[in-house]
Amino acid sequence: MRALLLAAGLGTRLRPITDTIPKCLVPIHGRPLLDFWLENLLDRGVDSILINTHYMAPMVQKYLNLSTWKSHVTMVHEESLLGTGGTILQNRSFFKNEPFLVAHADNLTVFDMREFARCHAERKSNTEITMMVFETDTPQSCGIVELDKDCVVQAFHEKVDNPPGNLANAAVYIFDPNVVAWMASLEKRVIDISTEVIPHYLGRIYAYHNTQYHRDIGTLESWQDAHRDFPKPAAASLQNIRSWDSVVPESKFLLQQYLESTS
Repeated sequence: MRALLLAAGLGTRLRPITDTIPKCLVPIHGRPLLDFWLENLLDRGVDSILINTHYMAPMVQKYLNLSTWKSHVTMVHEESLLGTGGTILQNRSFFKNEPFLVAHADNLTVFDMREFARCHAERKSNTEITMMVFETDTPQSCGIVELDKDCVVQAFHEKVDNPPGNLANAAVYIFDPNVVAWMASLEKRVIDISTEVIPHYLGRIYAYHNTQYHRDIGTLESWQDAHRDFPKPAAASLQNIRSWDSVVPESKFLLQQYLESTS
């Protein structure tokens, strides 16, 4: 299976951290978010990954070029943002008309990739997307889903004041090629998954429940929370550590200072 990691966001809610580093390279326990994603996906059901860039793209490019992930990654730069769905459509040939994974690289999540792929392969008939869901402590800040008895998404509530539950969209999906064909039929360049694709496919989205770990590293508070509740992983390869150190030497020091001052 192939995968798209969406890494082009500006990360405005994470300022001042993202004044000096792109959101996808924001570190947790000294490792950039991209590092966790690539480690979790490659050789666990995913063999090739596309990463889109926009904000501080040279920094992302340098990190990946110096890392052990280089041979498995293709990067595509967006001068103007295409939206989450627009990026898929623009690069549809990369997915070879087969099911593929899409995820936001600014999230931190632990899951069994092979189990996720199996769940999609054995999903309920007449569904074309498998969506990862998780239980959140802050449902007002998330897209909350309602499932039927067969774990098919019947309703979606994007950041509403009184959501009907706490089961949230993790923004990690496996799409069938038919979804890309439908997006192409819109004849639009900029397309958003949350506001355009998901509403259209309600009743045809299967849910995979991630019970291990998921957190959107979208705010300073969530970044700090991750340092508190995410188990410190074993060190990445020495080459990847050196790659990250060489890309963000000044940012690394400032980030550690900021974390210590707010803890």
